[in-house]
Amino acid sequence: MEIAQEETNAKGRYTATLDGHTGEMTYSRSSPHLVIVDHTFVPDALRGRGVGQALALYAVEEARKGGWKIIPLCPFMRAQTTRHAEWRDVIEG
Repeated sequence: MEIAQEETNAKGRYTATLDGHTGEMTYSRSSPHLVIVDHTFVPDALRGRGVGQALALYAVEEARKGGWKIIPLCPFMRAQTTRHAEWRDVIEG
């Protein structure tokens, strides 16, 4: 599964396309060192295939590379951060 990133000004999203369907995770950059993940959407056709998890992991890896923290406002992302203690280095709040 390939994940792409789009960013315009302070808004952005990560997308994952599989079998012609696209899931997304949207975020806002509130400062150079802080990103707010505010929404995750995975279409029914992709549910249970790890798309949401892949997007969450990608966001964490990007935060590590970029040296920023993530505020997980999105319920899915927040739930993932509680399941993955190894992500705490980039999670704020």
